[in-house]
Amino acid sequence: MKILLAPSETKRSGGEAPFKLERLLFEALLPWRTKLLHTYMNILQRGEMAELSQMFGLKKESDIKAHIKDIIHEPAMKAIERYTGVAFDHLGYETLDAAAKAYIDSHVILNSNLFGFLRADDLIPEYRLKQGAAVGDIKVEKYYHEHGAPLMEAYLEGEEILDLRAGFYDKFYKPSKPYTTLKFVKEGKVVSHWAKAYRGIVLREIAKAGIESIDDFMKLPIEGLSISEIQTKKNKTEIIYDIEA
Repeated sequence: MKILLAPSETKRSGGEAPFKLERLLFEALLPWRTKLLHTYMNILQRGEMAELSQMFGLKKESDIKAHIKDIIHEPAMKAIERYTGVAFDHLGYETLDAAAKAYIDSHVILNSNLFGFLRADDLIPEYRLKQGAAVGDIKVEKYYHEHGAPLMEAYLEGEEILDLRAGFYDKFYKPSKPYTTLKFVKEGKVVSHWAKAYRGIVLREIAKAGIESIDDFMKLPIEGLSISEIQTKKNKTEIIYDIEA
């Protein structure tokens, strides 16, 4: 089983390992990643605030300037540790035991807006790129869909897929084979912001239990959640959870 997870715009600073672009998932993506990264770096070097503001999704000049750095030579850390935000806070990777961390490292595929598809333990530097923002004339989601989606299809052949990403990331890759997603409902209403938290909680429980199939996942008790319905349309199965008061 493989689990697809969205990134966050906020990142943890620091790192100890060198960044090696060629070591990221899918060696065949190297020329496309290199082109995108060079375009990104050229924009940073030009230093035009309006352009950077749009690309970073930031308004304050001091905040923008804080992200103008030579990321190619910045220290790297595991992608799963680099990303912060609601889902990652509730996953709490750093508090998991060694077996659960190893599970995350080997089962989770992250969908970076800059680097494309990443294993959870791929080493990346700190960077800033707003979801949906173009890098120069490159529309990132279309770019990685064109060059990376076929690689994902091949990589996931024979795997069950649990897709915990936000819907936006279908633009990068949407499985053509059967896959499973989650929806969270409280008092009859679909939650959006808190869905991020529950995705993190669900992933944490999956990792702790070492789940290897969708069937086993459906049997997994998760505190505060109960399955109310399972809907299947074409190749997509959606598990609908009620959030218990």
